[in-house]
Amino acid sequence: MNIGPDIASVGSGSLVGFVLGLIGGGGSILAVPLLVYVVGVASPHVAIGTSAVAVALSAFANLLGHARAGNVRWPCALVFSAAGIAGAAVGSTIGKSFDGQKLLLLFGVLMIVIAIMMFVRKGGDGAAFQPLGRTTASKLLPRLLGMGGLVGAMSGFFGIGGGFLIVPGMMGAARMPMIMAIGSSLVAVTAFGITTAVSYALSGLVDWRIAALFVAGGVAGGIGGTLLAQRLSGSKSMLSRVFASIVAIVGVYVVVRGYAAVFG
Repeated sequence: MNIGPDIASVGSGSLVGFVLGLIGGGGSILAVPLLVYVVGVASPHVAIGTSAVAVALSAFANLLGHARAGNVRWPCALVFSAAGIAGAAVGSTIGKSFDGQKLLLLFGVLMIVIAIMMFVRKGGDGAAFQPLGRTTASKLLPRLLGMGGLVGAMSGFFGIGGGFLIVPGMMGAARMPMIMAIGSSLVAVTAFGITTAVSYALSGLVDWRIAALFVAGGVAGGIGGTLLAQRLSGSKSMLSRVFASIVAIVGVYVVVRGYAAVFG
């Protein structure tokens, strides 16, 4: 038995789990490149299916910690997730029929776009937070449903949790404080990941051994990330920018590799 890929799977999962726990997303967009270029999964489609399983379970583990800390706003999160599940089902079906190398190339482009979004977005202080209820439903429901469906479709197509799209979406729609948006986003990351994972698993595009090792590492990393998230709320802007730089660098690498594979 070659333990190299096993160690790489656990280590990669720990990194993804840590980032998910710390800032509610972003770790998942690293999962596919880590599985392809670090763990050595040959098929991009198997990497996407496997990452969907791993990210969904890691996000769920991190969600429990944030829920206990009172950081989840369930009405907003559930509405967003319900719309996203439909989008993820459609997106994953389209993604499976797409050429694997071209999918990786587009994935790299998405990483760069998300990194730019992270650099330019402004986080509110949450003072204008409006919980979802009878008086706010007419304004919040269209925003949450529309954004949820769009992010879910992208999540399913690329096999990502979509946390870095969900967090600003929830902050914009409901004026959530960032820590609430982070906790609430994990509901959607879990739901989108499960939807995508089921679609890929039914097509035989999941490596269950690697997924299990990835999740084991993700749970351990997520505990540390969630604890640190509670202590570093004042530094999240800096942390987000540092992580955006990492996402951009990895995105450029994926684009270069993908371009060479498609057009080289």
